[in-house]
Amino acid sequence: MTTADQDEKTNADEIADENAAAGDALRALDDARPSVRLRAALTIGSTPDPRSVGKLVERCAVEPDFSVREMLTWALTRHAPSLTVAPLVDELRSEVAQARSQALHTLSKIGDGRAWPAITGALLSDADDEVARSAWRAAVVLVPEGERPRLAAALAAQLGRGGRETQLSLSRALIALGEAAAEPALGPATTDPDPRVRHHAMATRRLLRDPESGFEHAIEEAKRVAALQDQPGGA
Repeated sequence: MTTADQDEKTNADEIADENAAAGDALRALDDARPSVRLRAALTIGSTPDPRSVGKLVERCAVEPDFSVREMLTWALTRHAPSLTVAPLVDELRSEVAQARSQALHTLSKIGDGRAWPAITGALLSDADDEVARSAWRAAVVLVPEGERPRLAAALAAQLGRGGRETQLSLSRALIALGEAAAEPALGPATTDPDPRVRHHAMATRRLLRDPESGFEHAIEEAKRVAALQDQPGGA
């Protein structure tokens, strides 16, 4: 056997070994042990292979462990956006809430503007709080400059929604859009007849102007101000 033949055989053996290892890692994503799935996602992300993308996206929809989901997202970010954005956008139409939420989270990490048109009003107002929160975060990352006012208005329509974590997520999204976009959207909501909407809008405006004030303090301050305004002769 010539040296060239030996080199060719060595390369073929190495490729076969790599393919076998990649196949083992993909199969390990279905292992019952979270630690095994975590290592598998790490292995896949460390040696990106286009053939892994479909399985990674598929696993994101059903993976119950938070740390493993984060590693799956990381592994997807290690692949070219030309391979990952389209299948992730397809997941946004899934009936499974986790599939939508994790796809949005991953798209926000990839940060490719081609995903922006897929961030629809339906996702921004999704009935599932986790999906909606993921949509808000993704939208803020992906929005083109000229679309910021329109996005701010869509986000302001969700003011007053959910518990503390959901409201804080929405406030952060609005603040991230900047005062020029957020302030016009917040203004009308500060006089909304629904006290939850009004308090949330006032608190978000306070945080927009003074980020160090803290969300809880801003909410309590908004309630006090609103109570004074509601008194006869209040301004």
